[in-house]
Amino acid sequence: MSMVGPRRWADVARAAEAAGFESVWVPEHLVMPVAMTGKPNSPHDGEPPISASTPAFDPWVQLATMAAVTERIKLGTNVYNIGLRHPIITARSLTTLDNVSNGRAILGIGASWLRQEWEVMELPFDTRGRRVDEAIGVVKRLLTEDEIAHDGEFFRFQPVGFLPKPVQKPWPPLLVGGDSRAAMRRAALLGDGWIPMEQTPHTLPKNLERIHRMRAEAGRTGPFQVTMSARIASVDDVKRYEDAGATRLLIGLDPRDRDAVARFGEEVIARL
Repeated sequence: MSMVGPRRWADVARAAEAAGFESVWVPEHLVMPVAMTGKPNSPHDGEPPISASTPAFDPWVQLATMAAVTERIKLGTNVYNIGLRHPIITARSLTTLDNVSNGRAILGIGASWLRQEWEVMELPFDTRGRRVDEAIGVVKRLLTEDEIAHDGEFFRFQPVGFLPKPVQKPWPPLLVGGDSRAAMRRAALLGDGWIPMEQTPHTLPKNLERIHRMRAEAGRTGPFQVTMSARIASVDDVKRYEDAGATRLLIGLDPRDRDAVARFGEEVIARL
């Protein structure tokens, strides 16, 4: 969706829903520093996959726009930099989207790889993992408890009420992005699913086994979503990912090409 301007958001969402897609996802960065280093899963090395000239939109406005013109399609962030905001702000945006969409929000989050983005916001990059973990816990409490106070390492606030609660109970699915050991631990212990970024049908089973083992050791049960990007040309391709453990596939179609979106719906989605 990053290549689509605001005037096309509604059209793209309607086309995706008509073609039978289960969900639509938008990327997120708060700000694009001119000088950037690193890349996903390698914050200290590599050529950045984006530049300062990359358009960046508020994901909640994007998804609310799409929610207003659709009825069924789910609305996800891939991924939202939760550590850059106070968790009260994240919880407010998330519960608002879940209410206006009648329970279709999905929160995909990441710990971030872009050090300079954190520096612009005057936040410490090297403690981002602990900050993200704490933020997740606060968001969950805000979305489920009648009265919340918090006194943590990064966030502190007096007792507050927080309404409305989300339509989805106990909260919209919270999926953790990333392939590092820290990301897999976070997905296992704090998330409702995982958004791996560098897995294949060959590598996914072993890493999923590690995640499920951590979940079992922590006494965590219930559904666990595995959302991953894939190149799909046929039903057989879908089955390969499904057999490896994926529960949702993100397809890299050009959303501006409505014919390609409809064709994928007819040739793949309708045959599943």
